Amino acid sequence: MANENLKKDWHEKVLPSVKPGVTIKVHQIIKEKNTKGEEKQRIQIFEGIVLARRGGAGKSATITVRKVASGGVGVERIFPIWSPAIAKIDLVKEAKVRRSKLYYLKDYPKKLSEKILSGK
Repeated sequence: MANENLKKDWHEKVLPSVKPGVTIKVHQIIKEKNTKGEEKQRIQIFEGIVLARRGGAGKSATITVRKVASGGVGVERIFPIWSPAIAKIDLVKEAKVRRSKLYYLKDYPKKLSEKILSGK
C-alpha cells in the first residue's frame, strides 16, 4: 500500500525542465529533533548551477548542483529529483551551454562561470 502512494506522488510531481547550465533553487525539507525530542520540519534552499543530470526521466534521476559559498569555496550536492524530501525546484536563470556535463566549471576561476551565466 505504501508503494502505491509513493508511485502516485512520483507521477503527480511537476518539475521545470532541469538541464545542465540552468541556475535553480532547490527547496529541501529538513527534519530536525530538538533536545526535548520534538521533531520539527523546515525548508532549506540551495541555489546553484546544474552541472549534470543522470538517470533520465526515471525514478532514480539525480541532478548535481554546485554553488560558490562564502570565502569562494565551492559546494556540490546531488539531489534525487523525485525524492519526497524535495519540496519544489524553482528555475532562476537559463544559460546556453553546449555540453551535457559541466564538470569543467569546478577547475576554472569564478570569471568563467560568470561568463557562462551571462550567456556570452
